[in-house]
Amino acid sequence: MRVHKITFAALAVAAGLSLTACQNGDDAAAGGGPSSASTASPSAPSTTGGADQSAGKGSPAVAGGKGTAAGTGSDKGGASGSAKCRTADLEITAIDATIGGDTDGTVAVQFKNRGGRDCTLAEYAGVDLKTSAGSISAKRTDQHPGPTTLKKGAAVSFGVTYPLNTSGGSGVRITGLVVTPPDETKSVTLAWPGAATLPVTDGSGSSVKVGPIGSAGQGG
Repeated sequence: MRVHKITFAALAVAAGLSLTACQNGDDAAAGGGPSSASTASPSAPSTTGGADQSAGKGSPAVAGGKGTAAGTGSDKGGASGSAKCRTADLEITAIDATIGGDTDGTVAVQFKNRGGRDCTLAEYAGVDLKTSAGSISAKRTDQHPGPTTLKKGAAVSFGVTYPLNTSGGSGVRITGLVVTPPDETKSVTLAWPGAATLPVTDGSGSSVKVGPIGSAGQGG
């Protein structure tokens, strides 16, 4: 008799669980349970390139890399709705572009768009020379060609001009080139590819000049 009682009790419990499961299934079908889709928040669109981008994404600037023709694949004037070029979206290189017989030396700095979209550059980048006597900020020329749209994968250049040291003295040693893309706060430091020294001046004004973006290496 005891065996029969246990069997009947087990059957009663199983029937109760089956009834509860059916009720729960009916509630879900009737919309009583929460939906996972309704609790998901829409994802905000991502933007390429923060100053860090970014900081961390993307390879570092290449010092002294080979330059290409300035402005290749770029259009002057900007594009409506085009976002500005961020430091992390740009591969930045510098080469010596001095022509024999020039009274000034020239370094051509190139921006190559390695981001996933077209972007816009304002007229001037920030340029500073690191020297044994301290930092020297390049002075902008008076040219105003307007902004440049840099297409994905394209490159554009600008020039930095500086006086050649022909004094015969040791001069001021140049130790690096600091470039800050337009409207950005993150800079990159490149090896200086030009002449090793600047002539000593009286400090009355910057002798280093930077041309607008798209000046194809001609800083003045």
